[in-house]
Amino acid sequence: MPALSVNQSGLPYPDPIHPILVHFVIAMVFFAFFCDVVGYLTRKHHLFEVSSWNMVVASVSIFLAIIMGQFEAGLAKPYGAVESVLGYHMFTGWSLGAIIVAATALRFLIRDRNPLKLPPAYLGLAAFMICLVFLQVYLGTQLVWKYGLHVKPVYEATQKGLLQ
Repeated sequence: MPALSVNQSGLPYPDPIHPILVHFVIAMVFFAFFCDVVGYLTRKHHLFEVSSWNMVVASVSIFLAIIMGQFEAGLAKPYGAVESVLGYHMFTGWSLGAIIVAATALRFLIRDRNPLKLPPAYLGLAAFMICLVFLQVYLGTQLVWKYGLHVKPVYEATQKGLLQ
């Protein structure tokens, strides 16, 4: 099997796809939470429907983001200093994927029972999800801006064996 041809950033395509998908998931989860909170406080129940469908889109999108993240992490050739952060980012990503899907299923159970009410406990779960999303964003930011994964000079240094 021939080796995968990569560019100066270590990717077989121009730019990383993982961050694009991740930003979409972040937007969907945050907007769903916003709609739930506003709907709960103002009793505008149509916002619960918007939230439910945003969570469906987030549930599908997060697994696309995880798949691309795993692929791009494999191409990054992580060096020693980055491995623990990358491992934590991967673990948190898979965990967040499972939590988002579970929260989406719960959201539809709640919606099926009474589409005009949202229990405060669900808002607590959604707030916890938001905290995990913030943690995941922080870890992903560290991988790019601190450790330089898929950044040309860092990739070149790892190729030359300068980073261990």
